[in-house]
Amino acid sequence: MFLHSLPTANYLTKPKPQNSSISFHTSYSSPTNSSVSFLCKHSNCNGKQEQTQKCRDGLNLNFIRANKLLKDLSTWGIGGPCNYFVQVHNQTQLVSAIRYCHEHSIRFIIIGKGSNCLFDDLGFDGCVILNRIDFLESNEPGIYRVGSGFRFNKLGMQCSNEGFTGLEFAGGIPGTVGGATYMNAGANGQETADVVDSVEIVKNDGRFQTLNRINLKFGYRTSPFKFMKDLGSIVAVTFQLQPSGSAKRRLQEYLERRRVSQPTGERSAGSVFRNPPNLGIAAAELIEKSGLKGFRVGGAMVSNIHANFFINSGRSTSQDMLDLIAFVKEKVDQKFGVQLKEEVLYVHPYCNDLNPNRDK
Repeated sequence: MFLHSLPTANYLTKPKPQNSSISFHTSYSSPTNSSVSFLCKHSNCNGKQEQTQKCRDGLNLNFIRANKLLKDLSTWGIGGPCNYFVQVHNQTQLVSAIRYCHEHSIRFIIIGKGSNCLFDDLGFDGCVILNRIDFLESNEPGIYRVGSGFRFNKLGMQCSNEGFTGLEFAGGIPGTVGGATYMNAGANGQETADVVDSVEIVKNDGRFQTLNRINLKFGYRTSPFKFMKDLGSIVAVTFQLQPSGSAKRRLQEYLERRRVSQPTGERSAGSVFRNPPNLGIAAAELIEKSGLKGFRVGGAMVSNIHANFFINSGRSTSQDMLDLIAFVKEKVDQKFGVQLKEEVLYVHPYCNDLNPNRDK
């Protein structure tokens, strides 16, 4: 997911939830007037409104305004309406949508599967661009050039079944190639960065650039793309994999392990917290040893199967989930002196910065 602020945003600090120690470092600005003729606030709109907007480059884009619910775009099933919603299926449409938002001072986010984010019940005061750039090219063995909107689990299964190793872990991860690269997703001792050969991006000004792996510094659940101020979006990623006769078997082993150890049939966002570095103990174990499996706040619940998975057990609000995250952090800190860091990203209605661990 990629989020972009208004060019003239005034930053404020989002207040913490009441009785909460949650530390999402997210900032937001008050809504500003826009020259877009069909701008519509959530409370003033009735019924679905769709409009074809002709962009400066002559491309027509279909914007749905004020009636697209973010809960329908998130694996957590939480989130209110956004002011604008548009789908893009190729890089030309993506650039046009980004350019249009910049020209009209509209903040925007680009999402794929919505599997690693928490949207607010108030929605998002801006444009949500849904990435559907889902091509796959493989012109030589082990080399896969993939659109950023391509399903990451589908890629992992295809590569492994074709006899190439490096993305077996991806077979069970919901999300897209762009999101997995942006977060440097990983599991079972593998991570996305291990097999990235190059990444194609578009900048805010519409220029394309290809970045080679040698020039990209990835880290645990992080990438340089989180800190690129002029990043518009990841467009495509090229992976270089090695042949392996056991890739298909490992894929099946990882899928079975995930099936029995994670709440795969529930509404979740995957792991909520990063594993603490250099401790030799996972976040899930710390949470479980704090006696928090099954703990609820409203409709939000710590999974009884995997303690680092928080579930929308039915009608959870964003505040329920925020308060649950805050409570778990506080209890783990009290018991073990470990401050857990969020892996999921919280999107406030006037959010301008999605990186929860960026120094302020």
